[in-house]
Amino acid sequence: MRPSRRQPDELRAVSLERGVVKYAEGSCFVKFGDTHVLVTASLEERLPPWLKGQGRGWVTAEYGMLPRATNTRTRREASAGKQGGRTVEIQRLIGRSLRTVVDLQALGERQITVDCDVIQADGGTRTASITGAWVALYDCIAWMKARQMFAGSPLRDHVAAVSCGIYNGTSVLDLDYAEDSEADTDANFVMTGGGGIIEVQGTAEKTPFSEAQLLELLALAKKGVAKLVDLQKMAVM
Repeated sequence: MRPSRRQPDELRAVSLERGVVKYAEGSCFVKFGDTHVLVTASLEERLPPWLKGQGRGWVTAEYGMLPRATNTRTRREASAGKQGGRTVEIQRLIGRSLRTVVDLQALGERQITVDCDVIQADGGTRTASITGAWVALYDCIAWMKARQMFAGSPLRDHVAAVSCGIYNGTSVLDLDYAEDSEADTDANFVMTGGGGIIEVQGTAEKTPFSEAQLLELLALAKKGVAKLVDLQKMAVM
């Protein structure tokens, strides 16, 4: 039995609320159970120096956790003077996941910066961030299209992410903290709406996992991402 009493293939309660920040071109408040992340997408008429003059745009991301997102206060990284390795790794993951489904040439010489701020953490903050980031990005691109900044749409597909793991010998979907902290194996899957795999992160925490178990986790991830994409489609209708 899972601590949450969910079935092995059952997601936590997921919600995607759009338009929650007045000034951002796109925004989404995403909840995966008790993991809550505020995501904004901001259009900037500037590019990294190494991209200037190439006729294409860029999508990047920043990620952070508020001090009391967890059960004990975490010092702000700004006060420490640098970002931690985990933060850098996650925001790079978010950025490259989104870029996979964006036609950067069609975007023009503009940058969209996606900010993911974890309000409350209970496992799966990176997967919730990616799933909500797509909604915020969609709204930012819709804002640009309404102002005739390009023809068509640079957004080619959905992207969503979900965690899977082996808990008490069973492959389970969408781990919360209670499972994540005790799992034998922890994995994150980032996938497109069309079923393409963008990234797989998998680690054996205690004992190595088999190829058959990896395929079980992949099957669960496909099912979970398909449900998340359906929720994204409902959110932006």
